[in-house]
Amino acid sequence: MPEANGLASVRLTGENISPHVKKAEYAVRGDIVVRAGEIAKELKAGKKFPFSDLVMCNIGNPQALGQKPVTFYRQVLAICDYPQLLDAPESQKLFPPDVLKRAKEYLDATGSGGTGAYTHSQGVELCREHVAKGIKERDGHDCHVDDLYLTEGASGAVKNILQILIRNEKDAILIPFPQYPLYSAAIALLGGTVVPYYPDENKGWQIDPSHLEDVLAQSKKDGLCIRALAVITPGNPTGQVIPRSNIEELIKFSKNHDLAVIADEVYQVNVYNSSMKFDSFKKTIRDMGSDYDDVPLFSLQSISKGYYGECGRRGGYMEIINIPADVRAAMYKVASINLCSNVNGQICTAMVMNPPKEGEESYPLYKKERDGLLDSLKRRAEMIEGVLNELEGVTCTSIDGALYAFPSIQLPEGAFKKAKEIGKTGEWLYCKEMLENTGIVIVPGNGFGQADGTHHFRTTILPQEDQIESVCDRMRKFHKEFLSKYKN
Repeated sequence: MPEANGLASVRLTGENISPHVKKAEYAVRGDIVVRAGEIAKELKAGKKFPFSDLVMCNIGNPQALGQKPVTFYRQVLAICDYPQLLDAPESQKLFPPDVLKRAKEYLDATGSGGTGAYTHSQGVELCREHVAKGIKERDGHDCHVDDLYLTEGASGAVKNILQILIRNEKDAILIPFPQYPLYSAAIALLGGTVVPYYPDENKGWQIDPSHLEDVLAQSKKDGLCIRALAVITPGNPTGQVIPRSNIEELIKFSKNHDLAVIADEVYQVNVYNSSMKFDSFKKTIRDMGSDYDDVPLFSLQSISKGYYGECGRRGGYMEIINIPADVRAAMYKVASINLCSNVNGQICTAMVMNPPKEGEESYPLYKKERDGLLDSLKRRAEMIEGVLNELEGVTCTSIDGALYAFPSIQLPEGAFKKAKEIGKTGEWLYCKEMLENTGIVIVPGNGFGQADGTHHFRTTILPQEDQIESVCDRMRKFHKEFLSKYKN
């Protein structure tokens, strides 16, 4: 038996689990959310709080906050999960013809096992064809099914990419701070190193290439090997939409330094500022010409965000371009170890990228639902941004896209003193007391990474419109009371 630390075996304890697991943190499911779970049970048991319900603004989980699913997706998935519906006499009345047709296509493509059987490790070929069609319609450039992996949300793709890139603790990834904590947690689990770069909050969280050059130079002095640049657009948690000109600068930077690009584009349809538009990294690289065919690109999309909000389906895709053949083989090996992604998620991803088209029976309802959800999200973004900027000491940059606000907050010295006494940060205390006084669950900014000397919190914009005014009123009242308490 192999020995560890001179011992043939060792009893499992928290002290001897992997140090990488100990190091990893995931703020959106941190201790404040754990406390929220306890409060939920206490509310159910009859304990009294200053509120009657919890509002889970800690994570982008739209349907948990009341968002209705898109009818077309659910109708097709229902038939795929219960194929007998195809032949049931009632089905012609229950389902539009295009729903029945699409469901049959997916069932034929999955084979006799349907959604209950494993698929190709990259995903059902028809589903990848539908994704490729959507990408081509979006970008105006061909997409090949062999470049696509259907994944367990974007998270599954991120983990697979990082497994390929990280060899040891000297391998590092450039991550935007603030970031989605999946990145730092996954890098920690793999024993790599996070190197943060800081989009400029005073310039709407845009990315300065000269700052990236400085960060890279320092990393080399520190003996690190930077493997990739990760970019999130629209931003999570910061809500910025990276303009085309900035994307081109980031691609040039990556080419000059032989970096791969990880383009996290899961909020690509969530753009609320009419003066802005989403440009994909894939489209930009292709538009820039053959000089950039040597910039490796991993592009990510998910069905959890957008107007679809199908978080529990765990679906998404990764498109890989400019990737050497031997690395492609390694990517396939990593994917095959997991056999395949969730088949319902694969089908839903295909529908997200290839929805009903004008002239098809489901299109009018689909368009109504899609436009209604996106218009509502825009109104909620504007309302949350406005309310946050009303609060004393709070500044919120424009929520141009995504599903979050990440305001900066100036707290009284008394709050920092109290937080220090319990070994926490000032923003953690603010979020904890907001939970226990209002039932609103938000996340301290330090869990996402932030510039030294700044303090933030993240909230989603996802409470439904019939609830959001109440949520804003609770925030206003709490904020005023919190400042008064700690100023005195």
